[in-house]
Amino acid sequence: MDVNAAVAAVAAIAGVLTGVIAMLAFRWSEREQKRPTRTSLHTDPVLPPGVDTVLSVLRSSAVVLDEADAVVKASSAAYALGLVRGGRLAVEPMLQMARDTRRDGEIRQVELDLPRRGNGRGEALAVSARVAPLGSRLVLLLVEDLTEARRIEAVRRDFVANVSHELKTPVGALSLLSEAVMDAADDPEAVERFAGRMQIEATRLTNLVQELIDLSRVQNDDPLDDAEPVRVDELVAEAIDRCRHAAGTKQITMAAGGTADLHVRGNRGQLAAALGNLVENAVNYSPARTRVGIAARRVAAPGGDLIEIAVTDQGIGISEKDKERVFERFYRVDPARSRATGGTGLGLAIVKHVVASHGGEVTVWSAEGQGSTFTLRLPEAGLARDRAQPRSDRAGLSDETERPSAPPQSPHSPHTSAYETFPAPEVLP
Repeated sequence: MDVNAAVAAVAAIAGVLTGVIAMLAFRWSEREQKRPTRTSLHTDPVLPPGVDTVLSVLRSSAVVLDEADAVVKASSAAYALGLVRGGRLAVEPMLQMARDTRRDGEIRQVELDLPRRGNGRGEALAVSARVAPLGSRLVLLLVEDLTEARRIEAVRRDFVANVSHELKTPVGALSLLSEAVMDAADDPEAVERFAGRMQIEATRLTNLVQELIDLSRVQNDDPLDDAEPVRVDELVAEAIDRCRHAAGTKQITMAAGGTADLHVRGNRGQLAAALGNLVENAVNYSPARTRVGIAARRVAAPGGDLIEIAVTDQGIGISEKDKERVFERFYRVDPARSRATGGTGLGLAIVKHVVASHGGEVTVWSAEGQGSTFTLRLPEAGLARDRAQPRSDRAGLSDETERPSAPPQSPHSPHTSAYETFPAPEVLP
């Protein structure tokens, strides 16, 4: 019995010791797991509380680096800009800034030009980088893309410079012509000639100021605030009436056709101005005794039907290098011809802004010596056309019975132009 009791006691003591050892080992294991190792410091450091949430709502690209320059946290915008590749910061100047800031704790900021990702061609990315310490061992890098802001600033500077130049030209001419009139006070013929030139320059100046006002208005106003269903037939008729005298002087035939009773939704005045500018350009840049056609049709599109209005001329055409720039402010394909026609170089810029603000687009097909086709594509008004009230007195193209016939005057009269209808011309490829 004594032996059995001793064995039982030893077994009990061994069991207790085993349990104590197991408990101590478990506690030690937990403590070791919680203790940061050298590896964990580099691969999975803990961000200060709230930092992750703040970084997720920043508009700037954000990158957090540890003491080994490894990326701890990076926003999707940072990857999109190409700042982070393979878990490392890929921009050497920014990496050097981060190291300097980690060493002395100073906040640093610099503006850099970075090559675009891909083939490296095209405009460089302009960025502003700011580095600051984040806690005792992390560094925060914030990068803001300044490319669009710089582009807008350059456009603004060019615009101011161009406006100054365009205004000085007619103003200077008026000043010189007024001096010439004073010096030629005893010569009635010279006075009449100089006065005629003064009238031309005054008209040019008036047109320029008005188009500057129009451009400012279409840029600042939202046309959909007071949008209404607008009949395309009426827009075409107004554009033709606007250019009838100029076309008649050059014996240019203006013809309209296409699908009748189409509607778009938007600001009537802006849409009329945009289409009128296209037709006016077609007339101004077309030789005498040619044709300008305006045609409208409905085209299917994934997001809903579009109304397509094409203005086709048989004019001088536009070269490939100029087609990409014709919608820029003050850009002229032929400056000498623009001076002769009184063009300001703002008409197509106004067209582009009007169409874009209405949710559409404007495109151009052209070949030198073969003419041009400018095409407006605007969302259809949908059911609004069923609610539109018929206004036959203004809808010159709404149906066959309402189409105005050719005027009784000869089509070669210097003050009138033939106004006829023809099937919608296909937009040239």
